[in-house]
Order: sequence, then C-alpha cells, then structure tokens
Amino acid sequence: MRSVLFVCTGNTCRSSMAEALLREKLKDTGLDIKVWSAGTAAFREDKASGHAVRVMADRGIDLSAHRARTLDPGMIDEADLILTMTRDHRQAIVNMAPRAAEKVFTLKEYVYGQGDEDNEKVETADISDPFGGPVEYYEVCARELEEAIDRLVLKLKGV
Repeated sequence: MRSVLFVCTGNTCRSSMAEALLREKLKDTGLDIKVWSAGTAAFREDKASGHAVRVMADRGIDLSAHRARTLDPGMIDEADLILTMTRDHRQAIVNMAPRAAEKVFTLKEYVYGQGDEDNEKVETADISDPFGGPVEYYEVCARELEEAIDRLVLKLKGV
C-alpha cells in the first residue's frame, strides 16, 4: 500500500486529525505511506479548527499548518485506500467514483471488520463529528480516532 486518504466533510476536524495521527504513528514503523486528507464539501485552504489544533497539540502534534482540500476524482484514483469518517462520506465517494468502491471503507469498518470481537464498534461505524462543539467534543473525537488509528497501524504493518 502506498497511500491512505482520509475523508470527512470539511477537512478541518476529523479527517485532518486522522491524517496527523497516522503520520505521527507511522514515524517509527519504517512504512513508507503517503497520508493525506480531503473533504467532500471542504472550503479549499480553510485552516484546521482551533479546537482540533488544540487537541492535537496536547498530543505533541502540530496541526496549525493544515489547509483543507476538496475531494476530487483524481484524489480518489490516486489513493490506494480511502477511509471515511461516516457511511455517508463512503457513499458520496462511491457515487462520485463507482470504480473505487473496493477501496473505500469507513475507518471503523476497516479497522474493526466484520466478525471482530469489537463488532459493536462497526455498528456505530461513524466517527463522531465535533464540528461547532466545545473542545470536549474534539477530545472525544480524538480519542476515538486514536484507538482506530492504532489498529490501522497494526493492519498496515501486517500484524
């Protein structure tokens, strides 16, 4: 696998945090994977949410330079794996590029899979959206992402 693309709506909260977390967690693995993110309805060049920047800073990750990207068909074609924050995002991508259906999953579906002991996490396959909420919502989202990203790293390493 050469690239992982995270997708949410605005690319200022969830997918940007997921991108930053995975980049950080890949540093010591020896894996050479392009990690990026985009939004289905992003305003190009928007900064990451202030609360997202804060919760990532609390983890030693600088998200202040992030700028939103709008998802386009070229990104879909380029990505080897596309991980969305919700089932609706997954469906939007499949609608945009049906040929990509086999490489698009919600993050939780991909890391927890079917039949896993954590299958109840797939039942709620969406990552909670903190947008517009207090910093506590962003913290909950960041913890949810961290747990999934830790499992993602194991999958990417083939463990």
